[in-house]
Amino acid sequence: MPDPITRAALDADMPAVRAVASHFDLLGKWPGTPDFLDAERTFGDLLVGSDGHAGVVGYGGTLRRGSVTHLGDLFVLPEHQSSGIGRMLLDELLPHGAPLVTFASADPRAMALYVRRGMRPRCPLLYLTGSPRSLDRPVAYGEQAERAGARPAGKAGKAGEAGKLDAEVSGGDRSATLAWYAGLPGVTCGVIGGGYAFARLAGGELVVGPAGGVTPPDCVAAVLGACAAHPEVDVVRMAVPGAHPLLPALLAAGWRITDMDTFMTSDDSLVRLDRYVPHPDLG
Repeated sequence: MPDPITRAALDADMPAVRAVASHFDLLGKWPGTPDFLDAERTFGDLLVGSDGHAGVVGYGGTLRRGSVTHLGDLFVLPEHQSSGIGRMLLDELLPHGAPLVTFASADPRAMALYVRRGMRPRCPLLYLTGSPRSLDRPVAYGEQAERAGARPAGKAGKAGEAGKLDAEVSGGDRSATLAWYAGLPGVTCGVIGGGYAFARLAGGELVVGPAGGVTPPDCVAAVLGACAAHPEVDVVRMAVPGAHPLLPALLAAGWRITDMDTFMTSDDSLVRLDRYVPHPDLG
């Protein structure tokens, strides 16, 4: 059998990469292109893995935030797992000694790989689904959050200001990535006081993130503002760290947990988990 190989993804590889992503149901919130895979190619690294015979059978992707490397994807088709391709992809994608972040699935093999690369579990990352109308009543998180329920999140064009706030809570600057995201159809970006929030309408649903703030209430206000700006949608989705004050507030408002990952970093102070709401795919 040929030895497995890994290399940078080419234009001709992208249909096969998206086939792998579709196998793991990763493209449901990206009805068209460009998508997060294009972002990984442009603002990070996107590598493919092959067994030398069946073509592309896996891929891995990262995005950079200053010196921070966010591992966004590491997927190998089931029939090719335990072949060494995943480990090879990880070895090429993650720089040794650099700050690292990822969202680990429930697969214990993946968790072990990330721990061996210097990351540690910090808290659960909970994927929440709810209605913006459930937030008509103030969410119980102080006066600033109460006011945010009725304040709009603002329009696109705030990406530069949001990028400065984002760099403080996400671990590093990614202004180019955020400007790219703000330019996609259906994306808005709002800044409320010391907080910011991106939101994207896709398939009749609203995906909120990334969002953050100078303080936890600033982040809460921005997220609630983004939700309040879209009362016409029935479903809002966001990924909330277990340490964030939004978690109990949204659950009290009737939101549901639909999935869960583990937020992992190489440094426990790298990401401000009580004032940051990541994007599910962009980190």
